[in-house]
Amino acid sequence: MTSSTFTDTLMSPRLLAPGAAPADRATHETRYGPLTHTDPAALLRTLAESGLTGRGGAAFPTYRKFVSVIDAARRTGRAPVVVANGAEGEPASAKDKTLLSLSPHLVLDGLQLAARATGAGEAYLAVEDGATRLEAALAERDDLFPERDEPFPVRVIRVPKRFLSGESSALAQHLSGHPALPRHQDPPVREQGVRRAPTLVQNVETLAHLALIARYGADWFRSAGTPSEPGSALCTVHVPGREPQVVEAPFGVPLHRLLPLEGTGAILLGGYHGTWIPTAEAAQHGLSAATLGAGVLAALPADRCGPAETARVLRYLALESAGQCGPCLNGLPRIAAAFRTLAAPGPQGTARDDVARWAGLVEGRGACHHPDGTVRLVRSALTTFAAELDAHARGLCTATDRTPLLPVPEHRS
Repeated sequence: MTSSTFTDTLMSPRLLAPGAAPADRATHETRYGPLTHTDPAALLRTLAESGLTGRGGAAFPTYRKFVSVIDAARRTGRAPVVVANGAEGEPASAKDKTLLSLSPHLVLDGLQLAARATGAGEAYLAVEDGATRLEAALAERDDLFPERDEPFPVRVIRVPKRFLSGESSALAQHLSGHPALPRHQDPPVREQGVRRAPTLVQNVETLAHLALIARYGADWFRSAGTPSEPGSALCTVHVPGREPQVVEAPFGVPLHRLLPLEGTGAILLGGYHGTWIPTAEAAQHGLSAATLGAGVLAALPADRCGPAETARVLRYLALESAGQCGPCLNGLPRIAAAFRTLAAPGPQGTARDDVARWAGLVEGRGACHHPDGTVRLVRSALTTFAAELDAHARGLCTATDRTPLLPVPEHRS
């Protein structure tokens, strides 16, 4: 996996180390300087002014999540738990792994600030891979919570390699000693999470941004991006014939500046819970938090089959479900099987109508948002690839290259 900061064309680097070289603590301190915010109230004001939103997929306002956890702690009298979420289960995404590899101390700074601001009693860094390297980075730190008289546990936790392991309630379950499976969202994790304590789960990229906002202020953060979507974001860009690349770009930058559109038929925005859009539409779009999802951008060449590509991903998503509720246990496998019929040239029967109907039945009814994200992908495929689906129904396929674009783990393919 390569990385780029688009220093010359888009913005000066913020999160990623220049030259794609990992930053140890000494390099980190030289590059960014010391943390300046120690007063929780001042940090929260700056966070609110910055307009930072979560970079884990939902783009929820970070300040509001902090305040919700603080309020829940006040009501319950329990110290919160803070979790830095680096469990990147999305197969097409590598932004969090790249950030943790190149700038681990920036994430640890953000974790430290989040724990101070919320009055947390425990802090965790949850990852699928790289735990040993991150434990070594943690061992370099003697500045974490120096104001506390008692030891403050900051632990690196390994989570199972599953698509849903990074879902906030699944993380809370795992840290509570249970299987890493989502649970119903009532009450939400911010009120009852790890061992029923109020829990702040923030994506590692969000925490890295927090560490920079604490140093340089809200106006500096808002100097990139747009007034309604300030700041920058990390994206994993997939272009055929190239290695996937992690780039850092400001919100609002035209998509054609991030990936080539010529010769493509469609663009995937947001990853496997994202949306397909036609290339002509993508040419009019800028990078937006509303569609960024897991930070995945993929260009589908015009000579590839969009329905076939979607069918591979849908089967993976069905197999990766927790299987705890009807929408995942029954709905997603049926949708995946019917879409496989649509992806093959030949008679379709009622498959297209069935997919559309089942999508409506599973939406909003799962224990987590996995069915909703899958339905989002399905509906966008039905629209974006409508002409190709019509050709398939006539026994034709316009694709001349069957090489897969999107990665699907072999054990699930």
